Amino acid sequence: MYIIPKPKKLENKEGKFFISHRTRIVLDPQIRESEGVFISLVGECAAKWAGIRPAAVKGAQKKGDIYLAIVPGPEGQGYRLGITEEGIEVKGGSGQGLMYGVQTLCQIIEQCGGVLPCLTINDQPDIPHRGYYFDQTRGRVQKLPYLKKLADLLSRYKINEFQLYIEHTYMFEGFSEMWRDETPLTAEEILELDAYCRERYVELVPSLSSFGHLYKLLSTKSYGHLCEMEDSEKQPFSFSDRMAHHTVNVSDQRVLPMVKGMLKEYMALFTSNKFNLCADETFDLGKGKSKALADEKGVHRIYIDYVKDLCNFLVEEGKQPMFWGDVIVGEPELVKELPEEVICLNWGYAPNQREDESRKMAETGVKQYLCPGVCGWNEWMNLIENSYLNITRMCSYAQKYKAIGILNTDWGDHGHINNPDYSVPGIIYGAAFSWNHENISFEEINRQISKVEFKDSSEQVLGLLAKIPENSRFEWWNAVINYENRELGANEMEMRNLERFEDVEKIRKSDAALVEISEQLRANGVNMDSSARSQIGNYIVTIEGIRIFNEIGLALAEENKGKPVERPELADRLEVWFMSYKEQWRSTSREGDLHHISDIIFWYADLLRGRKRSKVKLG
Repeated sequence: MYIIPKPKKLENKEGKFFISHRTRIVLDPQIRESEGVFISLVGECAAKWAGIRPAAVKGAQKKGDIYLAIVPGPEGQGYRLGITEEGIEVKGGSGQGLMYGVQTLCQIIEQCGGVLPCLTINDQPDIPHRGYYFDQTRGRVQKLPYLKKLADLLSRYKINEFQLYIEHTYMFEGFSEMWRDETPLTAEEILELDAYCRERYVELVPSLSSFGHLYKLLSTKSYGHLCEMEDSEKQPFSFSDRMAHHTVNVSDQRVLPMVKGMLKEYMALFTSNKFNLCADETFDLGKGKSKALADEKGVHRIYIDYVKDLCNFLVEEGKQPMFWGDVIVGEPELVKELPEEVICLNWGYAPNQREDESRKMAETGVKQYLCPGVCGWNEWMNLIENSYLNITRMCSYAQKYKAIGILNTDWGDHGHINNPDYSVPGIIYGAAFSWNHENISFEEINRQISKVEFKDSSEQVLGLLAKIPENSRFEWWNAVINYENRELGANEMEMRNLERFEDVEKIRKSDAALVEISEQLRANGVNMDSSARSQIGNYIVTIEGIRIFNEIGLALAEENKGKPVERPELADRLEVWFMSYKEQWRSTSREGDLHHISDIIFWYADLLRGRKRSKVKLG
């Protein structure tokens, strides 16, 4: 039996407890909040896995009951779980602690059915704030039911903060030109999601770009004049341009009132006392309209002055400011000028991520979260092993430098093409190692996740999934850069490492490996619960997409040697595959950037048929 995250102290006892028709779920009368959630979690779990749904009551505990209570003793998020032959007790130091004890009990019932081993668990987290950050802007705008499903997943694995990255995908009043061609969230949806998360002890924290990364806002006719660079509203759409530019001009007195108005409108929808103003990757700062100010004061000075103004505004509004630390880490002492309430979000996504930034910010005394990633951006399938290495490393730095939180990020660079369900292993890594920093090997934690989350009795499915991205040769990033260089002629990046697509033998070996993985996944379905088994079709579609793009990379390498690209059969495969991909997209997400992804897919299909010719030579 596995429990994720691993409890701090578990002691097995002699004997078993049997869930029977006489078993009741008894809530202590003092429980006032989330009582319906507690009852439904235990009741539905017992009904599904033990075949019996216990009745729910409030009152005194009797023999054979499942008793839920909030009691002194465990720290706020801590809980005690006891299973004896006489009954089950779950006691939390708060409603939140009780929720975590209930989630642990549910994992035990899922694996043991109606015959539960006697044991005692005393548990509490290493790190108090454990969050997940989802990009709800640059590609996918998830439907509300899927966001609720995510909240359920976070609560299940004891993650207590949830942030949605927003640039333009909320329906701000007076900014219709910014979101008119998007599928934005509404105020009503945010309010409903906030209440849903709150019942599950997941804090929904607002996050809004307010400095850099304001592509849609600063590409409008109405607000383009506030961009640091000239003529931003005149540029054609480009995934790469969206990532690299569009910082506000801090020397323009109209900027701060506009941004503060957006912050105030958005914060009103959340019960959280935190607000993430982002302020990351201000690449253009001081290079355009604010150059004179930057020459006078310095880029770091005009950066911190702007951030300080927004932080002070948030504090005045009763919010605790958060911001990304990638800029301030260059002059870490400047953080001391910010309000003492501020939280620095210190990110790093490399498998061997260095600790310098974590150490530098710790030395300033600022409160910080360390922010690893699920490593899905620009990939058809998340880089599962990379995410494990990155997350475990960053969680160890959090322990070493006494960070107060972990915020595990899931970005959507260049269209957020990966299926959001593929981030689940990374989400669980973040949950496991922020709760309990004890080392668990990659292979072992994958076996545990295969059993607990994927309901795979063979414990092999995640190991198979981890092999998929190893065989992706022509990644989506390459495909986008190649398209934008050739079709738009305005991309500052180059498609590198073209020579790796010239090795036909490597491409063929990768193709054979992907075919084998696909067969193994199909065969392994018999070992999985029916709800988890339904995901296999998604993996098969993804594998087919990777195989097709590997072939496209090979064709482009041949073209670069002077051979024509004439592969109509590959174009047909691409178009048929994309129909299935779109169906998957729409099952969880609104249209979002799907139309921009479609433009690139069909451009490649036309190229493979010889209908389009490149304007710029590849390479």
